[in-house]
Amino acid sequence: MSNTSNLPIIAIFVPFFSAFVIALIGEKGKKISKCIAILATLVAFIAITCMIVPIWSDGGIITYWLGNWSPDKLWAIGIGIEVDGFGLLVGLIIGTTCLLSSIYAFRYMDKDNGLEKYYSMFLLLCGSMIAFVFSGDLFNMYVMLEIMTFAAIGLTAFRNHKYKAIEASFKYIVIGSLGSALILLGTVLLYSKVHTLNLAQISALMHKQGFDATSNMALALMLTGYAVKAFLVPCHTWPPDAHMAAPSSISMLLSGVMSKTGVYGLIRILFMLYRGQALNNEFMGALIIVWGTLTMVVGAVMAIQQYDFKRLLAYSSVSQLGYVVVAFGVGLLDRPGINIIGTFGGVYHMINHATFKSLLFLCAGVMIYRAGTTDIREMGGFSKKMPITTLFFLIGAASIAGIPPFNGFVSKWLIYQATFEAGYWPVTVIALVVSVITLAYFVKLGQSVFFGDMNKKKWENLKEAPAWMLVPMGVLAALCSVQGTVWEFIAEKVIQPVTYSIYNINNYIDVMFEEGYAASMFGNDIAIPSMTKKMAGYYSPINWLILFVILLVGFMVIAAFNVKRHTTSQANIDDTKYDIFTGGEAEEHSHMAGNDLFWGLKHQFKPFFDGMKNAHSGIVNDYVLWVVGTLAVVIIYVFIVL
Repeated sequence: MSNTSNLPIIAIFVPFFSAFVIALIGEKGKKISKCIAILATLVAFIAITCMIVPIWSDGGIITYWLGNWSPDKLWAIGIGIEVDGFGLLVGLIIGTTCLLSSIYAFRYMDKDNGLEKYYSMFLLLCGSMIAFVFSGDLFNMYVMLEIMTFAAIGLTAFRNHKYKAIEASFKYIVIGSLGSALILLGTVLLYSKVHTLNLAQISALMHKQGFDATSNMALALMLTGYAVKAFLVPCHTWPPDAHMAAPSSISMLLSGVMSKTGVYGLIRILFMLYRGQALNNEFMGALIIVWGTLTMVVGAVMAIQQYDFKRLLAYSSVSQLGYVVVAFGVGLLDRPGINIIGTFGGVYHMINHATFKSLLFLCAGVMIYRAGTTDIREMGGFSKKMPITTLFFLIGAASIAGIPPFNGFVSKWLIYQATFEAGYWPVTVIALVVSVITLAYFVKLGQSVFFGDMNKKKWENLKEAPAWMLVPMGVLAALCSVQGTVWEFIAEKVIQPVTYSIYNINNYIDVMFEEGYAASMFGNDIAIPSMTKKMAGYYSPINWLILFVILLVGFMVIAAFNVKRHTTSQANIDDTKYDIFTGGEAEEHSHMAGNDLFWGLKHQFKPFFDGMKNAHSGIVNDYVLWVVGTLAVVIIYVFIVL
């Protein structure tokens, strides 16, 4: 069922138009620019939200043809916007996160100059991301991707008085442009075969004409290009620098949202354009699963070695995106029922990652705003000065580590179950180990920043974050809890219709052709069972939530009574024999807290960790070679194995 509506174009046009308005206002209208940004993202969010009922509840698709150039004789002439269940989900993630980012930036960007440039590029980024996921045209997706990349590079270099911002933006330009070029080449090759750029037409014609060398090369090029955008190893080298250099209100978008556009592109290619070649294909599924597993491991190994708050979070994003890709890899396998569990888990983890990673980057932004640093070795004991931020961080950390009752547990459990039941039990084991590593480096992060010893002289004037920054963090923390505790409701009302739209593209294609045309080619729709009955084991989120509250209250009581361990230097003992010495010299106490889990892992796997760290040289030429090497491997695999 197709509905024509102006809602998609409103969600796209308002941010774009507002970006130009802010640019015209200039630097004199600082507060006006802030208000326009919040208002524009709010309008986009409302427009996207209004599409929930006709798409998710009624199972329809919303279309809009630019210039009223609707299809003529079953052939697309103009650029079409088609919003299905999956596109709406990613659009809603983008709209929500952009709105929260604009609210957070209201105070966070106070200390910066040139805010008209910041907000213009910010709204260009928001509008292009929404347009990308709503577009029904392959070339228009590329155009929006380029606008998105342009805006993100400008925002990465916004604080250009810092050398790291310039270096990060340069790496982004080189690696990001290479990824975009590969996508463009793949698009050109695909157009030379089917002579159309409309996604629905491409899917139908590819199925009708079959797959040949041209389509295989286009597949390899676009897979590698979107892998760059999705942070997949070894195309993952630019995000850590970009996330660290960009303002935290932008880092949350780069990690929590923009990375999802890369995953969105991969899914559209595999589940729609190359449906006949990729779906129910063991070899394609194996490629994506192995790729995701490698990403999962490398991201975690690099994250555990970082001492910069934002850089650690960036590598953590790489690792978490590996979980998402593994899940969709299982979704491509010829395992009826099991493949749907994988896709279900992948969709859920996309939502969850956007939520908890955005929250954690906003916590890092508070450190920059109040402490002026993200080096965790300089911090310690901040929970005494920032109790609310500490609570939000703990919720985000528990979520990403997969600890119940928060959202990360449910989606990770579905991914564990899907990989195990699909026969990829080594991947299940690796995913569990990576979760342990994730817990280890977030325990390190929490102890170092919030629960270590505080330098009272240095941080005596430290304060809690302003309300404008706490509100978006509170919303995200609440979502982490809600998505984990009422997961059955979310699974039925959100994830199930989204999964249905990924597997069943008949409605999407019938918008271009007459009703029933797609069914004659792809068969009847695939039924999507309720996941509340498919999830293995017993899980009561309410019980876990009660346990979490009890533990939290107990911790607060202990903190209130000042029950803590003391080092000898704090014990008021005058005898110097109790001090620490190394070679006859008094040793300074460590300012960074540790824990047995973190140091044990780092010691046991030190050679592997060191080797991985040394491989990341920071030289952009090496990273370009990694992308080219990835392309070569994918081309060989596509032509020989598939």
